[in-house]
Amino acid sequence: MSNALPNLSLEMLRRMMVAHGVQQLLVKELAANDNSKNQPYLGGSLDILNLLPMGEVREETTAAGRSGLKAPLPFSWLREDGTLTEAPNTQLILYPQYPEIRLSGFLKGTRGGPNELMTARQAGRLLFFGITADRRIIGWVTAPDSPLADEIRALGELQRTGIFQHVPIGTADTSRDRLLRKLRDIHGLGWLPSQRLYTGGVVGPCTGTNCGGYTLESHLDIVPNGRAEPDFEGWEIKGHTVTDFVRYSSGPLTLMTPEPTGGYYKSDGPEAFVRKYGYADKAGRPDRLNFGGIHKLGETHAGTGLTMQFIGYDPAKNRITDPKGGFTLADAAGNEAATWHFAGLLAHWNKKHAKAAYVPFKARMEPDQQYSYGARVRLGEDTDFLRFLQAMALRKVYYDPGIKVEGASTARPTVKRRSQFRIRSNDIPSLYASMTETDVMVV
Repeated sequence: MSNALPNLSLEMLRRMMVAHGVQQLLVKELAANDNSKNQPYLGGSLDILNLLPMGEVREETTAAGRSGLKAPLPFSWLREDGTLTEAPNTQLILYPQYPEIRLSGFLKGTRGGPNELMTARQAGRLLFFGITADRRIIGWVTAPDSPLADEIRALGELQRTGIFQHVPIGTADTSRDRLLRKLRDIHGLGWLPSQRLYTGGVVGPCTGTNCGGYTLESHLDIVPNGRAEPDFEGWEIKGHTVTDFVRYSSGPLTLMTPEPTGGYYKSDGPEAFVRKYGYADKAGRPDRLNFGGIHKLGETHAGTGLTMQFIGYDPAKNRITDPKGGFTLADAAGNEAATWHFAGLLAHWNKKHAKAAYVPFKARMEPDQQYSYGARVRLGEDTDFLRFLQAMALRKVYYDPGIKVEGASTARPTVKRRSQFRIRSNDIPSLYASMTETDVMVV
């Protein structure tokens, strides 16, 4: 690929991108040292991660001792003829301690990539990222004096996410409207029998304590799963119990249920963890051990003796100071009983919670287990992992597990895991830059 097509217009770029399924087009002006040698700078905040699809995050430390987080990107370059060439070694490098995000490996192993422009030290080049509906990235770069660059600058100030600008391409995201219409229809159905949707489209009864959420998901054609993906066209769906639809209750909502990635829980397993740090069932159920209760930052839990602590996060500056860190339940001797590392949580949070709908529901058990869903829903948009950590520091987000070992004295005890982080309904807005309340009956 040469510097750029001399006569490439913005309309031509739009058509090429849309033909490959692009729904959002982002652009960033490159500095002179934004090249393949120095790794282009993508921003100093983590909010851009809401837009960029990335793979599993891993921690790496360089020979010089600089620690960071890396994640692969599903990236291809757009060619002059409108075809794509894969860039299989593209990755994000995150230095959350600064914070700083950079792009790496975007030419390695690529045939027909924009080598001339992306190896040059030339200020004013424009780098485009097209984000597709199936979560891929398509890249294009143009010279600073190209007709395309002139057209972009003539657009003036555009909507921004971090240092990227959003270029209108006529494919606005309408998932919000579709979601609200579906929720309007569900609200109009009144009391609904408790149910859940299984793989293959099979609907079955639901009798557990989480059936309010499962019933809502079933009417949105969502099959429950453990994948860290949003539920409905990029929106995470969160149902929560209320006693009336006029005022939101202050009851708890589950945000995510990640298993620990370190500590005694990881090294020796959940059964050994419960036997060491748990307690006999308080309701008197025989031969059962539990590990539960609300664990907030800096507060030692009376039942477990464990205290939630940060490792490598400065609450005063709201900054990750050690990418290898996380948060841990520590015992009185300082041993890590269960640890969650930043690397495992960062991508999960941004991917699953970038957009979330909080839907209130009432429950009744007579004559049958049923649920009714309210018309006033809250839509949270624009989050990042630092907001989650800050909410933990303020004790708004807390760990509230329900792990148990049944048949504890038998040769084959049964272990049931439930590690969950929760927040009270009234504190939900602290997790988002934008929280709006919408009446689904007027959409």
